[in-house]
Amino acid sequence: MESATRNRKTLFTHLCAHDLAGLEAHLKALYAGLPHDWYRNNPIARYEGHYASVFYSHFAALGVNVTVEDASHHGKVDMTVDFAGHIYLFEFKVVEQLPEGSALAQIKARGYADKYRGQGKPIHLVGVEFSRERRQIVAFEVESLQAS
Repeated sequence: MESATRNRKTLFTHLCAHDLAGLEAHLKALYAGLPHDWYRNNPIARYEGHYASVFYSHFAALGVNVTVEDASHHGKVDMTVDFAGHIYLFEFKVVEQLPEGSALAQIKARGYADKYRGQGKPIHLVGVEFSRERRQIVAFEVESLQAS
């Protein structure tokens, strides 16, 4: 129980400080801690939803404002977090299914940030890519937009 509390506090600290590099390291450690038996004879790791649900559960447990499948005029971004005066838009991809670098590119190409631009908050576009073979985050690309 102490480990879970420490993990929540560490993520919350990174989020409060808008420390996306620290958040990346924390989330990689989280995935490294998932038992390999959860993957054996189980096709769930092939799918983006598996990885996204771990992200969602982790952020929701912190009590932050999380929206999944956040619809806009050109589609849906996988997860939006509105916290401490910042907006975080997360797109998740499994690299064995799509070319690497496609998560952040999709956020930008589809203009997912557009609906948040008038709020006066900094917006962070976060493309997260997973490898089902490595069972880990293999890319964590961030682009930050200034408040407008």
